[in-house]
Amino acid sequence: MIHRRFMKHVTDQNWIAAGLGLVVCIALLLQHSSAESQDVDERMAFMESLFTGAEQHQNFHRLAEIFPSGVMKASSSPYTFPIAETIDLPTSYEFAGKSRDMRAFLEETDTAALVVIADGAIKYENYWLTGGPDVHWMSFSVGKSFVSALIGIALEEGHIKSIEDAITDYVPSLNGSAYEGVRIKDILQMSSGARWNEDYSDPESDIANYIRTLAGNGSLNEFTASLVRESEPGTAYLYNSTDTQALGMLLIAATGQSMTSYAEEKLWQPLGMEKDGYWNTDDEGVEAAAGGLQITARDYAKLGQLYLNMGRWQGNQIVPSEWVRASITPDAPHLMPGKLYPDYPMGYGYQWYPLDGDEGEFLAIGVYNQFIYVNPAKSVVIIKLSAFRDYGKDLEDSSYREIESIYSLRAIAQSIN
Repeated sequence: MIHRRFMKHVTDQNWIAAGLGLVVCIALLLQHSSAESQDVDERMAFMESLFTGAEQHQNFHRLAEIFPSGVMKASSSPYTFPIAETIDLPTSYEFAGKSRDMRAFLEETDTAALVVIADGAIKYENYWLTGGPDVHWMSFSVGKSFVSALIGIALEEGHIKSIEDAITDYVPSLNGSAYEGVRIKDILQMSSGARWNEDYSDPESDIANYIRTLAGNGSLNEFTASLVRESEPGTAYLYNSTDTQALGMLLIAATGQSMTSYAEEKLWQPLGMEKDGYWNTDDEGVEAAAGGLQITARDYAKLGQLYLNMGRWQGNQIVPSEWVRASITPDAPHLMPGKLYPDYPMGYGYQWYPLDGDEGEFLAIGVYNQFIYVNPAKSVVIIKLSAFRDYGKDLEDSSYREIESIYSLRAIAQSIN
């Protein structure tokens, strides 16, 4: 038998302990809430600095520290590109009827990494600002081309039956939105018909709202489901980052895996990625499919080399060759070079930009001048990672310099014997 007085002592002690525990729990919750609030504040401060002319090279190499992120572990069998005899960059390139200085251009666009691979070997590699061989750099929309590769793999594996299917066959939560009944193919080709404004200089644009959703406590899935229809799907090209977000929802629903997990299994491991990769997520753990990827310059180059080799890597077919071919081939009048924007030399495939000309060139492009450039005729892949501070400040060409970048990359490719 336990004495009553002892029982009262135990009960009092329990209440004291419980009270102290409650205080500790509240303190931890407040601390967590405060830290979470600080995280959101830091993310919002970064997002609000975009497209304002602010320097960004201090940010683009550390975004996995600011945003919650999924991790793709480096390959257990990493592949390192061989090093070939180093080339000199051409001193100039032609653009808009004038000769331009290559070094000045690289400096003016805040270039952080430039890697040139020819015949599968590194011919030139240099880093500036906060770039470096082990530095993870923000992909922005270059990440869309990785999403496309994953869609092609999921199709081959039978997770997706056909890109002629409606996306809502797989993602019913998009019923009632702009994406209801829309072919997967139309979304791949930025022809979903959703109403969208991707004006980076407009703080009230749709892309600004997407950015705020990612930076705050919002849901990317709910944001995607909020879009409304503007035009008939499959009839007009309109660049829309949320189209790729819808493709991310498709991948997750079809494969039953997170995008991070599927990318690690299907790309990171087989391609011999040398470093971990990061994919920024919202607070629900949903990856920012539209451009939240962060990897090293050499690992970006592996996707370019994979597509140069029509989906083959070290003797293995990683992405179906027919998918690669379709991805870099515009197949409708509104997707042909010169039709996307006036005087633009590229068309659109499945989240890749085929270029005009007779050398079969194609690119992945991200804001602030991120590029994977591929020239099959020259067997060349070039990675340019940048933090061009003037990007998107207004609608003038001088605030983008993307077409000029293409001409500079072409000049580098043409200089290789």
